[in-house]
Amino acid sequence: MKYASFVVDGSETWGAVDGERVIDLGKRIGDRYPTLKAFCEADMPRDALSRAEGQTDYALADISFLPPIAQPVHIWCLALNYVEHHNEVQGAGRVQELPKQPALFARASDSLVGHGQALRHPGVSEQFDYEGELVVVIGKPGYRVKAENAFEHVAGYTIMNEGSVRDWQFHTRQITPGKNFYQSGAIGPWIVPRDEVGDAGALRIQTTLNGQVMQDDTAASMVHKIPRFIEYVSSIAPLHPGDILATGTPSGVGFSRTPPVFMKPGDECAITIERIGTLRNRVAG
Repeated sequence: MKYASFVVDGSETWGAVDGERVIDLGKRIGDRYPTLKAFCEADMPRDALSRAEGQTDYALADISFLPPIAQPVHIWCLALNYVEHHNEVQGAGRVQELPKQPALFARASDSLVGHGQALRHPGVSEQFDYEGELVVVIGKPGYRVKAENAFEHVAGYTIMNEGSVRDWQFHTRQITPGKNFYQSGAIGPWIVPRDEVGDAGALRIQTTLNGQVMQDDTAASMVHKIPRFIEYVSSIAPLHPGDILATGTPSGVGFSRTPPVFMKPGDECAITIERIGTLRNRVAG
C-alpha cells in the first residue's frame, strides 16, 4: 500500500492510495492517527486499514498531493554519495578519493512541494538542476543509533527531486543556499512501507527531463549506505518520527554535462524508483 498526504475539497488529510482509488484515512482513523507522521510513528500498522477495507473515498484524479510529511523536524541530505556522481563533480582525469565521511547538509521544509505541484524556478539563476534521490522516512525515534539497528527506525521510503541552484550552491564553501530556494524541490508522491520495498539498497533510480533519460543507476552505487547515514545523523541529533533522509543522487546531473542542461520554465522532470513509484513535476517561472 502507498500512503500520501493530500488536499481534497479544500481540506488537508491523508490516506491510502491503491491504484486509481484513494481511501481517506484521516477521516476514517484520524482519532488514532491524525497525520501520516503519526501513522509512521506507529510503524504503519496494516490492521489500521481494516475500518476502510474495500472502501473508496476519492478517485486519484480528485486529490492534490502534499509533501507526505508536513514540517519534519529534520531534512538531512547527502552530497556526493554515488561513486560516478562523485567522479563527475570532481572532474575527469583526477585521482578520485571517495569521501570517508558523509557529506551532509540540511533543507528547509518550505523548499519542497508535493507530486504534481510546480517547482518554482529560482529566477535569480539559470542553473536550476535536477537530482533524483531515494528518501528514507523515519518512524521510530532514536539517538546514537548503531548501523546494525538502523532499519528498525525506518518507516518507509519515498522520492525526492533535490532541485539545486548550482551557482548559488558554490558561492561559498558551504552549499546550503543553493539547496534551499523556496519550492525548488519536490518530494512524494507517497510513502511505501519498509517491508513492502524490501532491499532498498538495490532499487533502480531513473530521472527523465522532458522524457529524456538523464540519470539511471541503482542505490547499490551509494558510497555511504542507508545504515551508515542513519548512524551518522543520529549521532548529531535524535531522530524524530517523520524525519526525512535524502540519500544522494546518481551521476548525470545537468551541471556536469557538456554542454550543461538545466531545468527551465515549462520543463517536466520525473523521477522513478522501482517498487516506490514516480514523482513528477513541472517547472514554473
